[in-house]
Amino acid sequence: MRILITGGAGYIGSFILRALEDKYELLVLDSLEEGHIWAVGGHKLVVGDIGDEKILNDIYENFKPDVIIHCAAYIIAPESCKEPFKYYENNFYKSLKMLKFFLERNLKYFIFSSTAAVYGNPKYLPIDESHPIEPLNPYGWSKFFFERAIMDLKNVYDFEYIILRYFNTAGASLDGKLGQYKKEPTHLISRIIRTILGFYDRLEIYGNDYPTKDGTAIRDYIHILDLAQLHKIALEYLLENKKSEIINLGYGRGYSVLEVVELANKILKPFKYEFTKRREGDPAILIADNKKMKLLFNFVPKYDDMELILKTSYNWEIYRIENNLK
Repeated sequence: MRILITGGAGYIGSFILRALEDKYELLVLDSLEEGHIWAVGGHKLVVGDIGDEKILNDIYENFKPDVIIHCAAYIIAPESCKEPFKYYENNFYKSLKMLKFFLERNLKYFIFSSTAAVYGNPKYLPIDESHPIEPLNPYGWSKFFFERAIMDLKNVYDFEYIILRYFNTAGASLDGKLGQYKKEPTHLISRIIRTILGFYDRLEIYGNDYPTKDGTAIRDYIHILDLAQLHKIALEYLLENKKSEIINLGYGRGYSVLEVVELANKILKPFKYEFTKRREGDPAILIADNKKMKLLFNFVPKYDDMELILKTSYNWEIYRIENNLK
């Protein structure tokens, strides 16, 4: 079984790669704009753009994937408000071009890394897969447009898909040797760790006037190791049942920004923080209804622990700095 992982040199893709490496023949396609060669390890890597038909043709001729796990995307919601074309071009247009290319060559299975950002501000909590689709930013819309395209293509081509809507992915490997790196991080936990290590003199918390218990935004954080394992289970489910699904990936509980900040202050090292204005395109609360995930995948999380998320992230950042991984 040959699997192509687009964006496999990125944070999430590199963990999926390791979750699958014992059982499948794997190939990574990554432009390395956001990904890193060190994240691929010893796996086969094609450096290129998902919209480059020559590269896609080379992959087809030399690898002929049975399954594509599509992780390649721009993911920063506030940036998408400032650069919507960038997000629609890559996350929708190029993704559609890539999928069409392989469907025309008889691709049978497709797994798409989507996002809870498609839901927008929740009408109810927790958010299930039937929740109305009302993204607050071009990032969320670009992901949903591609979701819609996948569903429509299913009416024309003989393939099955699973769309996985991630909530907030966080954490690093237990040995501290693999994790997330971005030169200017936007994710809360990465920014906390960088602040602790002196990259910033204080952490900015974007908004303390949300309609939440402490005024800061609430998110459902899922450890990257559980998320990667869920991709393996999703793949096995797809191969066995040949049934398309849309599934939330989250733990079903939320932490406010302030709760995460105060816990990091307690279990790692003290650091300064201050409140600033909200970022454009950020919803107040996102918490997954994960009943479908648990039912279909018979999944029990192993790493549902915010302390573990923070500690593995911290250990990874120390390791990354010591080994000059950029």
